[in-house]
Amino acid sequence: MEDIRVTSWLELLEVLHQNSWNAELRRFRSPYVFRGQGRAARLTTSLQRLSGETRDLERYLVRAFRKYAQANVQTENVLWYWLALGQHHGVPTRLLDWSYSPLVALHFATAEERDYDKDGVIWMLDMATTNAALPGPLSHLLRHEGSSVFTTDMLATFSPREGSQGLSFDADIQWLERMERESGHPFLMFLEPPSLDQRIVQQSALFSLLSNPVDDLETWLGQYDGAARRVHLPAELKWEVRDRLDQANVTERTLFPDLGGLGQWLRRYYRRRGDEMPEQEEDRTPEDERNRHR
Repeated sequence: MEDIRVTSWLELLEVLHQNSWNAELRRFRSPYVFRGQGRAARLTTSLQRLSGETRDLERYLVRAFRKYAQANVQTENVLWYWLALGQHHGVPTRLLDWSYSPLVALHFATAEERDYDKDGVIWMLDMATTNAALPGPLSHLLRHEGSSVFTTDMLATFSPREGSQGLSFDADIQWLERMERESGHPFLMFLEPPSLDQRIVQQSALFSLLSNPVDDLETWLGQYDGAARRVHLPAELKWEVRDRLDQANVTERTLFPDLGGLGQWLRRYYRRRGDEMPEQEEDRTPEDERNRHR
């Protein structure tokens, strides 16, 4: 895995936009997806951060979420839809958030001021490299669709449907585990969620999904040359990056286009540099906490 440490805003932009030229399309289209973290924590999913047996917990969480959420959403009998919806609303899942936009990733690397004394990190994953490790049927589907990411509908084609009520979690996940056994190794997919609300759209969001929810993503990435780059954002550069993002209109107000996002932006934007951060967390709203760990 390639580790890069930048020292200036211009160097940061240069690194994040490297290899963007697509000669076939004659357009600038980056092969990377991006994830920003305020501190150099490992790439773990919200499901893995729970204690207990990961596979069993996932089954219980999805079942309970389906049961209690159906009154509030249009029902979809597709596991991948429920995982995407749950991830979007803070349910622990095997999914991990990414963005097509390097600037959105930079926002999440600089959004939490309590981490401004710590180095952040921007992850860059090359989907062409990770997709090359997909099992044949999944790879064929992407080529057929002319895509590099899956949608919930595309993945649903692998799940046989039984009646109008859909299948159980175990039946829905069965084909994924079968493909992993046949290929002899875990594989990584990228899932483009439905446009559940404007946040998904504004953040250019997509999710990664390992076929084995227990496996460590960083260890998996380390097996493939060129699959990942880790750009280290020095703590002393965070204020400048944050100010430049605000100038570029990449803020909570635009990425979380509701009153909660507006409130977050106002609270952060109008705090002067040098003002003491509250030592306690009484001022943190549930909305802040939900968006803190994606």
